[in-house]
Amino acid sequence: MLARLGQACAALKLGGRCAIVSDRHVMPLYGAAAEEALRGSGFDCERITVPAGETAKSLKTIQAGYGRLAGARLERKSFIVALGGGVVGDMAGFLAATYLRGLPFVQVPTTLLAQVDSSVGGKVGVNLKAGKNLVGAFYQPRLVLCDLDALRTLPEREFRAGLAEVIKYGIIYDARLFRRLERELPRLLERDPRVLAAVIARCCEIKAEVVRQDETESGPRAILNFGHTIGHALEAISSYGKYLHGEAISIGQVAAARLSAQLLGLPEIEAARIETLLARAGLPTTVNLNHPQRGALLAAMKLDKKVSAGEVKFVLARRLGHVDYGCRVPQVLLEEVVGSLAAPDSRPHSAA
Repeated sequence: MLARLGQACAALKLGGRCAIVSDRHVMPLYGAAAEEALRGSGFDCERITVPAGETAKSLKTIQAGYGRLAGARLERKSFIVALGGGVVGDMAGFLAATYLRGLPFVQVPTTLLAQVDSSVGGKVGVNLKAGKNLVGAFYQPRLVLCDLDALRTLPEREFRAGLAEVIKYGIIYDARLFRRLERELPRLLERDPRVLAAVIARCCEIKAEVVRQDETESGPRAILNFGHTIGHALEAISSYGKYLHGEAISIGQVAAARLSAQLLGLPEIEAARIETLLARAGLPTTVNLNHPQRGALLAAMKLDKKVSAGEVKFVLARRLGHVDYGCRVPQVLLEEVVGSLAAPDSRPHSAA
């Protein structure tokens, strides 16, 4: 599939110069193949390598990227190729959205999480110390090219983190998908190509259907944030280093399921199924926070992009496959559920 990158870009009649943006892990694996495919179709390429990990999604990285794009003399008809996971896609997409007031860009996601979620939908951006994705834009890629072969080299932890977003789609939109994940999780964990292809395709369909209804996240698209309010806050207070995005979102989904049972009547058996499936996928479902850390988590939630009039709003589930957005959660209940996330056998004041 990656070998077709140049042909696909040529078919879009993109300009003759491009920049391949990737990180220090992915560029050595796939940078040469991407460049060969592009040069084979007549494109002149510049490679830009950024640090790996969530901390690369910063204005400092963006500033350095602007300098590299200027040095390579990219023009308005030039384009950017985002080659990597969600961090690279978000950051490179923001570069594309803002350099020369907007360059075309192409997403080539190499992680499961990016293939099913972040590469589809047109949200790009970077983090601030205060919170995740607080600076960004809605900017659609011209092309998303998913190569399942890239998942073969994905570290086990990264692959499992991607499953958190896969499971989310079953919770928010498709109970049948959720049942399939329960049934076929062992084959997914083995990276069975047929199961992977079908599941990734379904997740992309769901994401596209939701985004089509609400491209700029003014309403229904908010359902995609199930588990993200607490998950993003957890990433922020741990300085974007302790948890992978999917790991934090897994914990956030457990919390959201417990809130859903309390406030929307999500059957306890379904809340338990959500937690069990996440645990079976090898994802964290607990977090041990001392009192100051719980306070920091609650404060970080108030910096979430979805806060309205200073009030944190949640996506909560009525049943598997159906969620509501814009839900109010009493502060006392929120504090109670955050406290309930501690591992049963943890010490009262263990660190996050």
